[in-house]
Amino acid sequence: MTLRENVHAILHYKNYQTLPVVHFGFWPETLLKWADEGHISRKEAESWTDCSEADISIGQKLGFDFNWGQTYSPQYRLAPPFPHTILEEQDDGTMKVLNSDGVIVMEKRGVVSIPTEVDHYFKGRKEWDEGFREKFAYSEKRYLEALVPAKNRMLPLNKGGMAYLKETDSRETPLGLHAGSLLGYIRNFIGLENLSYLTIDDPELLQEIIDTVANLSYRIIESVLKTGASFDYLHFWEDICFKNGPLVNPILFAQSIGPHYRKITGLAASYGIDIVSVDCDGMIDKLLPIWLENGVNTMFPIEVGTWEASIAPWREQYGRDLRGVGGMNKTMFSRDYSAIELEVERLKPLVDLGGYIPCPDHRIAPDAKWENVQYYCELMRKTFGA
Repeated sequence: MTLRENVHAILHYKNYQTLPVVHFGFWPETLLKWADEGHISRKEAESWTDCSEADISIGQKLGFDFNWGQTYSPQYRLAPPFPHTILEEQDDGTMKVLNSDGVIVMEKRGVVSIPTEVDHYFKGRKEWDEGFREKFAYSEKRYLEALVPAKNRMLPLNKGGMAYLKETDSRETPLGLHAGSLLGYIRNFIGLENLSYLTIDDPELLQEIIDTVANLSYRIIESVLKTGASFDYLHFWEDICFKNGPLVNPILFAQSIGPHYRKITGLAASYGIDIVSVDCDGMIDKLLPIWLENGVNTMFPIEVGTWEASIAPWREQYGRDLRGVGGMNKTMFSRDYSAIELEVERLKPLVDLGGYIPCPDHRIAPDAKWENVQYYCELMRKTFGA
């Protein structure tokens, strides 16, 4: 069986030959450290992005089969984006920066963290009508110029990539279609505080924004699928939860966003795509049934490192409708071989449930030791492989 066939078999609860060893990329600082240690080249470290030649090369050196983020990714966000602009720079290196979402944030050179948001260009109806709405206008450029992860090179759809996307029989590695975000991108440019106020102060405007963003996603996905392109799964990004639960009322999520999920997943199903995953950090338990009811059936990640999340109680509650990718505690990469052995042993009964592929949650962090990651891949292959 090919890698692609194994993935399909696992996520459809069928017999498979080999459990794929999957990752979801790396922090740039991790790669720079590994380059300094001589494990990879500086060029690989500095050129890495999901699905790139460097991503494939680094993954192979470590022993991974593929990156779950290997998706064809059209442009669903603000277009054109706001120009990244340094508005102010302080003596200690702290900078006030306008980012691509029209958000003013505080950044500091050499510091890797989520920047503090201090202001947003978006305030309400006026800004939406006079600039933001038009940045979600549909155009063929949004998908024709997106890069296709074609084997060891990236190709735009309109310059050769289509042939790769149509290789339904010969392609051995699974490929996803990124479906954008129905609320996470909105939260990014509005801001969490503004989003919270809008739910009460101007729900009509919020619904209009949600409808605009979701309809753009639907139209882009429809256009891509109409070309005859072939994909193994659909993949959303949301990041709309934190450690204690959703950042938005689940009732609003179900009423305002659920129908758009249903419409998009229904479209995908009509083209034979029945595996739909969502990348949402945080404690997702209260949103999980809403996703399942609307065609999203694969949870990614499964955050074991923070509050010991696991697919097991979800499977017990929701049955085999629910699949999962993730749930491997990547903090083990900073420890030793015995810690990795214990982690793989912990994963065994979860893999036995079916419909589940372990994957380190999130990007592999700078504290990861190269030899530990290699050992994990070797042990996973030995434990679950042919």
